[in-house]
This record gives sequence, structure tokens and C-alpha cells, in this order.
Amino acid sequence: MGTKTVNSGEQIDRQSRILEAALDLLSRHGISGVNMRAVAREAGVALGLVNYYYEDKLSLIRAALRRVDEHDLMLVAPDPSSDPDEQLRNALRRVAGAELLTTRYLSLRLHLWALAQAHEDFAEINAAAFDRYLDGLAALVSNANPGLSWGECRERAADIVVVQNGMWLTALLGVDKASIQRSIARTEEIAFAPPRGNASQDAGLLKE
Repeated sequence: MGTKTVNSGEQIDRQSRILEAALDLLSRHGISGVNMRAVAREAGVALGLVNYYYEDKLSLIRAALRRVDEHDLMLVAPDPSSDPDEQLRNALRRVAGAELLTTRYLSLRLHLWALAQAHEDFAEINAAAFDRYLDGLAALVSNANPGLSWGECRERAADIVVVQNGMWLTALLGVDKASIQRSIARTEEIAFAPPRGNASQDAGLLKE
């Protein structure tokens, strides 16, 4: 009898709803459309609950950015049940999943990139997230192509991200599925290309 307690599962669910509401508002209106009252209304919770979890708008935006970072890391998470080649191919294909090539998600990416230019804290979070994603992707490249140095793996990962970001940006314009598949194929070519040393040796053999 007495005080009703809220279990940790309910707390996590409410906090998750608040973060998702913030991300939805960001995707539709940018940072100008995100405030504590609007987030509470979008999440269907009391304003006091948003203030309970997040001190202010900046702390809420930081948490939203970290949520996206966690999602990005899942795209390049290793899967011990698959061989290294398949793990890498799956990661490269995952970025073109139906749940990502949506107006909501792609618009959110644009706003998040803009945020990185607008505030030092956001820029630091974005830069750290980018490094973690690169490391995760480079690790998959390294496992599938052990003849590469770590520097080469990171370089390839960076080149792949350029293609992926371009694919996401242009998908907002309604790029056809064949173009998306060609983009994925291009990232696979980058990832699985033989080490430069081997390529040079092969070229030398052809000349003899």
C-alpha cells in the first residue's frame, strides 16, 4: 500500500519514447522545432517527465545524437555466426535497408550534420561517433582482408562512407533502386580490393 513504484523497464520505455520524439521533431523541423514542451507533447508524456530525464534542451539533443550513434554502430557490429566476408557484405548492404531509406531518417541525417556545424558540443559528439563508425567498419574490412594494414582499412572505410553518405543524400531525391544497388556494389569493390602491394605485383607480372 502506499507509494507506487515505477520499474526500470517502464523508465527505459518512457525515456526511449522521449528520445524518439526528439528525433522525430528534429527530422521534421530541425533544432528550431525541438523544445521540452514540444517533445513532451510528441512523446505523449508530461512536461515534468521530460525535465526529470533531461536538464535542458541541449542535454536532450546530446542524448538524441548519442542514440543515433548507437544505431550507426549496430550497422557495423560484428556477427560471429557469419564468416568475415559475409559480415562485411551484410554491413555494406545494411545501410540501404528499407528502414533507413525513408524521408524521416534521411532528413534526420541532414539535420544532424547541420547541428555539428552549429554547436561545439554537437560537433564533438558527431566527430567521436564518426570515428567509432569508421573503426567498426575498418575492423570488418580488416577481418575480411587481413593483408591490409590498419591504415589502409581506415582509408577504405572512409572512402566507403563517402559513397554511403552520397547514397543517403541523393535517396531524398528519389534515386531508383538500381542506383542504390550500384552504390552498394561500389562499396564492396572498395572493401574487397586486393592490397595495393599485390596489385602492383600483378601488374609487374603482366608486363614480363
